Amino acid sequence: MTFQIFNQRVFVIALFMMASVSIHAQQPSMQALIGQSLSKLQQPTPEAFLNCVAEMKRIEAMFPDSIQPKYQMALQSLNISVMNPQAPQTENLMAEAEQTITKMEQMKNADQSDICTLRGFLYMVRIVQNPAQNGQRYYMDVMQNYEKALKLNPDNKLAKQLQQKFFEGMKQQTSRQ
Repeated sequence: MTFQIFNQRVFVIALFMMASVSIHAQQPSMQALIGQSLSKLQQPTPEAFLNCVAEMKRIEAMFPDSIQPKYQMALQSLNISVMNPQAPQTENLMAEAEQTITKMEQMKNADQSDICTLRGFLYMVRIVQNPAQNGQRYYMDVMQNYEKALKLNPDNKLAKQLQQKFFEGMKQQTSRQ
């Protein structure tokens, strides 16, 4: 009798373990979900970026303690905003990106170089929206954030690329005047 109870318990435990492993295996990883979403940006249309941002919000809700979905959500919001600075949804995207960057700043394991890069990009988009009004206002903020990002991580490719784009844009702007 004791042997039968023991066998039943072992069977139940084994069944429970298999079910939990199976359930866990069915949930896609955060990185896979992010990769799937970013792969849809092969055709960089405003709709593709908006869909990507919406998907990043869903991924962030599934993994609230993770930085990567927040980072991608802010980055893609800023990407669409810089490409469409006068679009009706740009202000909402910018506000959400700023809130997300602030959330990231308060997370212990956040990469400060990435945060400075995003913050610099945010100010850069503000300049693109209205160069005459915002150029002088945000110029130093952009410069300081990119410089700090590169000081914290000299290999930060995004910070290097955005800083280069910023210099090119400033050079074009000053040569027109």
